[in-house]
Amino acid sequence: MSDYAAGAQGNYLQKEGRGGILSWIFSTDHKRIGILYLVAILSLFLVGVTLGFFMRLELITRGPTIMAANTYNSLFTLHGVIMLFLFIIPVTPSVFGNFLLPIMIGAKDVAFPRLNLLSWWFYMAGAFLAILTLLIANGPADTGWTFYAPYSIRTGTNVTLALSAVVVLGFSSILTGINFVTTVHRLRAPGMTWMRLPLFVWAVYATAWIQILATPILGVNLMLVVAERLLGIGIFDPAKGGDPILYQHLFWIYSHPAVYIMILPAMGAISEIVPVFARRTIFGYKAVAYSSIGIAAVGSLVWGHHMFVSGFSYTAGVYFSLFTFFVAIPSAIKVYNWVGSLYKGSLEAATPLLYAFAFIFLFSIGGLTGLILGALSLNIHLHDTYFVVAHFHYVKFGGAGFGFFAALHYWFPKMFGRMYNTKLANVALLLLFIGFNTLFFPLFVLGFQGMPRRYYDYLPQFTNGQLISIVGSWILVAGVILMVGNLIHALFKGKKAQANQWGGATLEWQVPSPPPKENFEEIPEVKYGPYHFKRD
Repeated sequence: MSDYAAGAQGNYLQKEGRGGILSWIFSTDHKRIGILYLVAILSLFLVGVTLGFFMRLELITRGPTIMAANTYNSLFTLHGVIMLFLFIIPVTPSVFGNFLLPIMIGAKDVAFPRLNLLSWWFYMAGAFLAILTLLIANGPADTGWTFYAPYSIRTGTNVTLALSAVVVLGFSSILTGINFVTTVHRLRAPGMTWMRLPLFVWAVYATAWIQILATPILGVNLMLVVAERLLGIGIFDPAKGGDPILYQHLFWIYSHPAVYIMILPAMGAISEIVPVFARRTIFGYKAVAYSSIGIAAVGSLVWGHHMFVSGFSYTAGVYFSLFTFFVAIPSAIKVYNWVGSLYKGSLEAATPLLYAFAFIFLFSIGGLTGLILGALSLNIHLHDTYFVVAHFHYVKFGGAGFGFFAALHYWFPKMFGRMYNTKLANVALLLLFIGFNTLFFPLFVLGFQGMPRRYYDYLPQFTNGQLISIVGSWILVAGVILMVGNLIHALFKGKKAQANQWGGATLEWQVPSPPPKENFEEIPEVKYGPYHFKRD
């Protein structure tokens, strides 16, 4: 066997000139950068889970339990910043986009390797600034992760530092998007036409355009808040002639497309997992591919459904409500085609497919409840209640989070050349699924009953729902600990994985596990679609 086939020479896990950690943090190898993102993001995810756990624990009784109201508000804000800007938004594109996209299109690296490393450094700088708010006088921001004006302008907490952290993270997102778009356009292998791209590549490509076009709007918006805090100019503060509704428009013009930065790569991963474990070609390849572009496009036109009670015109509300229903169509196409791909397939109940089932179920609940919130009349009643919190988490964690976990269990053997304990992985999934639904489904009921979100305390009639939700948080945390522990153990003690552990047909499964430094001994020539792999 050649050195290439054995992966013995030039493996990306071997040192590159520098020794120790320096060989990683200064590496321009896209695979190493993907693993750097994975380690950093999972570490911050555990921090975010811990903060959420303590927030739930505070609500186990009415009145003060383990923290004061101001502390609760600060934890709430930091939990949101970490889980959204440091976990859900970057995790799947930054980890698996970096590691796999070049291999899946037959390239040796991304288009701009040094820019890729710079994007990781921006991410780490933003994470450092966010955590730093805990250590500086006045404490972390207490505004909520949306930083709504005018309160974000007037509060004495470390809002400026938190806003600066999000802006720095935005630079990381933009650079990653530029890199991926250029890589897909310029570095595809011979024969890798657009209609032969793996569906994960389509999803990451659509996501990259959102990152490039929408993220600068958020950066400008947040810097205007910083300018108003530091210079006293009146942009959003109505006491100085500013317009707080303008802040909401600018914030949601980015933040609703950001929902699709979170969910599209996860959908792409599910589109890879389903055909492999159904042992059949993906049903409706073109529909799934084009629906990614459709979600990105239409999803940029519906930001106003977050603002139905803000006072804008009825006509605008009808417009935003209509497009909210339109954006459900390409998402429904994906779910329909995944189920169609499973129909009459030779299903293998492997861990990644079980995670994919959980994703489809939870995301469907999140999507359908989103339509409820998209209806003008219902939104008036449910706006800013726990119903929104439940919907939000079913889409973000139940969708993007479980999609990431599915992708992690699918590509873990490829990335590290090791196999995890599948029985423990399935138990962890069961705990995650039960814990998640026990934690968040009661919030739908509490929301219908009128429980406002972001409240430190609650009325007696909401006690039972809160207690059920808190028990769910304990089960969910147990599942997270078991899942992470199983993967860490596999990293060091797991049995050696096969080059094509799952029998996949896309290019990443045709190279050794883990892949060599430059991915391919020779750039492959692609002759078939991604789910029709054949050998001459």
